[in-house]
Parts: sequence; structure tokens; C-alpha cells
Amino acid sequence: QVQLRESGGGLVQAGGSLRLSCVASGSIFSIDTMAWYRQAPGQQRELVAQINSYGGTVYATSVKDRFTISRDNAKNTMYLQMNNLKPEDTAVYMCSADPTGLGLISSWGPGTQVTVSS
Repeated sequence: QVQLRESGGGLVQAGGSLRLSCVASGSIFSIDTMAWYRQAPGQQRELVAQINSYGGTVYATSVKDRFTISRDNAKNTMYLQMNNLKPEDTAVYMCSADPTGLGLISSWGPGTQVTVSS
């Protein structure tokens, strides 16, 4: 199992942008699906976006057209570009690895805090 670590979170004003990175300790070339989740205080963890090994993507409706997920297998890194951030985007953002793409997540990162002020 690869180990994952997120970075790039921080405090930003509404309308601003952040880019999150998720670096794996090993190769992600053969991992079918990698994804970003987030969890706000008092709320359940939700899927933000996912990307498969072919570059196909899925986004939550709430972030579609604002966020862009990508992966660079050569760098063992996944990214989440977040534009036009809103206060409701405030959460801990976590990355995950699903080797088979069947919903069996094998690895989670510890998370990085994103706070959007109004």
C-alpha cells in the first residue's frame, strides 16, 4: 500500500484559488482511481473529485467547473486545482488511492486544511 501526503491547504478569501497536491510514497501508475475527499466539521466525508488511470474524471456537482483534478504518474502525484473558492468549500481535504477502481480504497492521506473566508 502506498502512503499518501497532502499539501497546499491554507487560508484564502472567497473567490481565490488554491492547488492541493497529494504525493505518494510509491508508484501510482497502476492505481486505477485516485480521488479527493473532504470533510467539514459536523458533516460526513464527501467525494470531491476522482480520476482514473486513463484520465477520466468525475466531480461533485458542487465543485464542477470550479475544481480540476489531475495526476502525474511520473511524479507519483495527484493535484486538485481549486478556483473561485467559496466559504462552503472549507474542510479538511484528503486524498485516496483505489487500486482496482471498485471502491476499495487502500490508502488515505492525513488531510490538509482548506479555509475560505468571506
